Amino acid sequence: MAWQLHYTSSRKGPTGRAGFQFVAETPGLPDGVRAGVTPFLSYRPPPQAPLSPDDGELALFPVAFLYDRVDGRPLLLRCRYLGRDYSGRFGNFFAHAVVADPEEMEGLRAAELWQAPMWAEAPSETPDLPALEELTPGPALTPEALAEWLSGAPGDPYALLPRLVDAVTEVLARGHGRVVLVASDVDLIARWIAVLSYSLPVEAAARMSFVTYSADPDGAAQRLVGTTPDVWAAAQHQGAALWFPVEQPPPDGTAAGRFARTVASCWRAGDFAGLDALGELALVGSSRSLDPGGLERAAGLLSLCRGDATATSADERAAAALLSRHGAEIPEWVWRDLAAGVPSMGYEPALAVHDWARAAGAADVAARSVLRALAAAPDLTEAARTAARAVDAGTDLDMARLSAAAEECARRGAADVPAALKACPPHAREPLLTGTLRGLAEGDEPVRAKVLTDAACDAIYEHAAVVRNAPPQVAAAVLASVGRRRRDRRVAVTAELVRLRTAGDALRAVWEEPPTPAECLELLDAHPEAVAAHAALAVLPCRVFARLAARDLATGGDALTSTAAQRLATAVQARLPDTRAARDAALVRAYAEAVTSPRPRVAAQALGTLLAGAGNGARLAQDAFTAAARRLAEHRPRFRAALLAAASVPVRTRLAARWTDDLPERSRTGKSPLRGAEIAQRNELVEVVLRLRRRGVAEPGLEAWARSAAAKWISGRQLESYLAGEPELRAVLRDLLAEGRTGGG
Repeated sequence: MAWQLHYTSSRKGPTGRAGFQFVAETPGLPDGVRAGVTPFLSYRPPPQAPLSPDDGELALFPVAFLYDRVDGRPLLLRCRYLGRDYSGRFGNFFAHAVVADPEEMEGLRAAELWQAPMWAEAPSETPDLPALEELTPGPALTPEALAEWLSGAPGDPYALLPRLVDAVTEVLARGHGRVVLVASDVDLIARWIAVLSYSLPVEAAARMSFVTYSADPDGAAQRLVGTTPDVWAAAQHQGAALWFPVEQPPPDGTAAGRFARTVASCWRAGDFAGLDALGELALVGSSRSLDPGGLERAAGLLSLCRGDATATSADERAAAALLSRHGAEIPEWVWRDLAAGVPSMGYEPALAVHDWARAAGAADVAARSVLRALAAAPDLTEAARTAARAVDAGTDLDMARLSAAAEECARRGAADVPAALKACPPHAREPLLTGTLRGLAEGDEPVRAKVLTDAACDAIYEHAAVVRNAPPQVAAAVLASVGRRRRDRRVAVTAELVRLRTAGDALRAVWEEPPTPAECLELLDAHPEAVAAHAALAVLPCRVFARLAARDLATGGDALTSTAAQRLATAVQARLPDTRAARDAALVRAYAEAVTSPRPRVAAQALGTLLAGAGNGARLAQDAFTAAARRLAEHRPRFRAALLAAASVPVRTRLAARWTDDLPERSRTGKSPLRGAEIAQRNELVEVVLRLRRRGVAEPGLEAWARSAAAKWISGRQLESYLAGEPELRAVLRDLLAEGRTGGG
């Protein structure tokens, strides 16, 4: 049965209150139905409608006929504008809702009830409405009436229909979004909704919620929404929906799918049996009520049944897969219709029909067809598809022939490896790849470069056994591509490249981006002999150390003293002795001692090691010494003076020069006045000079700078104040300045 509800603005409804409310309903309404219907109860006139319509104008307002679901039950709702309410204010409307049990809609499409006799034009005067025992369609939207209307409709409705079908199936398949039909005549929108309902399988049509008119198409919850041009022109988010002005010729666009084109052909020919057949075939092999792929396969299979000359090889392949996998679900009439067209079919659908009919020799015919198709395959993907079709049809697949076909395609460069692997049956992928790599080895370099794209190399690399047994030049190209882009694979790829023995260029490509200390240590741990033997690998620790030193020099960071860097330096010295990498590792460890040791003498000795390396032209030693000098300049003057005192004369001279060179220009050149930070830097470095002199050690360049920096009156006063608690240092400062005045040194 079906329950009815009336809703409008009333002076005094069943509850005794005034305003919009349910004024009548079928007794025994199931729990929750009234609340479920309420969100759908609204009506707003179009913007260009008369504000104060008379009775004649009211008849022209669009009727909103809605179909949706409430708690699993079909909801049919008809809203029409009434104009004034009981108080004389405009804005009143009357909604008549019908909520049915699902079985009441069996065999019906909701659009058929557009002008059904059950709809009331005004609210009931009594609060009780009868239950509807049967939902009787109206006469206006039968398939025959719609076909006649389409044949005489202006413009080209058969061009618009496929686009509408594609749009609606897309929205229904993804389960969100909407398609908007725009027309000034709501009757026209209702016809198009009905045509689309009959065009889809019954199960899909049942999911196609719709409303013939909405003043808010962007916010409507239905999948198919009608509205007027003035409403649509005022919409704020038109890009959010697929929309079609159905009173105008369809715009140019992409070609529609085969299912949509077939639907349009059936309507043009009044072929309602064809529409029914499409709906029946669409559900074969699909667990969903609407699968776009199933719709396309259904249309292709129907075209084969009817001997359609436009059926393509893709249609045949799809039909063959459907017949082979789901033969038990195929209606008997399909097999009978197909059998007549076997002589003109490709081998796949012909084989499926032969299997169904259990024709003698069908397996031999299929096997020969597979071999012919492999030999004639224009590219690797088609060879893979041939293999897949043969497997789907239950035909034995000759792996050697598949590999030979792949070899030929690859030799010519006709090989999209990722697409071919996707199309190929899993157990046939290694033979396919083996032939492909063999063909690439036989081809020239431009062919290899064309085929071995990064995506292709990633796909090939997943088949380790194939890569390991491939011709060396092809394997090296695959491994180099993967290792160059995938840092997490570089160590594993290196092991494979080392095994090839002829992959020096590939190793350089893989490690073009310098490794991190952790990566380099992982490589050294895994393959110490390979690192020592290959120049492209042996230089990696040096590159790591140089990069870290440059970073520390630029940022004042501590990359060289990090645990990872020091662990790498220790490992390099142990496993790569007497190499440039070991010498650089010694410099890295010396740098760490120089900047982290709390003992000035140890730091001084480490600086001596760095300076010796810098003297030999090592950029790493030069950068490390400069970075160390800057780090040591952060120590307190007492430590720095002890460091200079413990250092050799060359280290002391270079370190002192570095400290003065790194001062701000004003401090370095003696310009005044100095800012706070500059004053502090100057004072501390002058203190270093004074403490060094107290130790009986002189550094002429540093003393000359200190004497110049302290000679001015303001500087002297500032230093006197800075050294107020150090009378011994103040005395040394006076001696230093006196030597400058007398020319002593």
